Amino acid sequence: MNILKKLSSFFAALLLAVSFLSCSDDNDSAAPEVMTPSQILSATPWETTGAKDKNGNAVALTDASVNGFVGYSYFKQNGTFAIYGLNDVLRSRGTWSVSADGKTRTLTALNPDGTTIFTRVVDILVLNNNEFIYRIHPNAGDASVYYDIIHTKTGHSEPNPAQLLLASTPWETTGAKDKDGNPVTLTDAAVNGFVGYSYFKANGTFTIYGLNDIIRSHGNWSVSPDGKKRTITALDANGNVLFTRMVDILILTGNEFTYRITPDANSPAVFYDIIHTKTSHLEP
Repeated sequence: MNILKKLSSFFAALLLAVSFLSCSDDNDSAAPEVMTPSQILSATPWETTGAKDKNGNAVALTDASVNGFVGYSYFKQNGTFAIYGLNDVLRSRGTWSVSADGKTRTLTALNPDGTTIFTRVVDILVLNNNEFIYRIHPNAGDASVYYDIIHTKTGHSEPNPAQLLLASTPWETTGAKDKDGNPVTLTDAAVNGFVGYSYFKANGTFTIYGLNDIIRSHGNWSVSPDGKKRTITALDANGNVLFTRMVDILILTGNEFTYRITPDANSPAVFYDIIHTKTSHLEP
């Protein structure tokens, strides 16, 4: 009897062990989750590492036919994108999507006020965890001429968000303060030259209008790599430089942009803080 009990216990333990091993094998052999084309594209930053012409010949990334497509690309899971040059300067921003079958990618580049600059659809040739290649046709009417733009997975971190924040919305001047923190009316001569609606485009150009929608200045802009200074270079109608102004950025978020001006560089103790707020005001 004792022998039968021992044998019963042994076989019961053996069955339990076999069941456990079987479950373990099932877990180990479970198929990995299949990512959609959109998930693959948004899973990593991409660096342009090559280009080829229709004959498969390598094309220098500085070639005028392809250099507008070169840089670091960041496709966010929320459907927005930002593309920077290989020098980390913002080139474009907007929204993106990939067709369900993974055959085409669509970009819509946006102005700060949300209006469309262009929409571009390209054919995807390769899209996997390490490589993304698409085809461009410089002339939509001639499908025989094309270039394949090659991107490789990269660990390159997206640059300081200051550029993208500044370019993602129009800004309205809503206040000013003196060195003691006292409010200064926007009509005061010390600050009224900095008042208006500002549009900092992702392509590095800007336009500033008065609150009456009359243009005040236009030209080029940039933000220092650390996000602490903004520079604008105003140009006349012929592209000649009118002035260059660098200011310290005090606050830059999705809703507020405040910078400091010093009227006299020889008197840094006298300054004014110019406060801008996010606005939905369309560019005139």
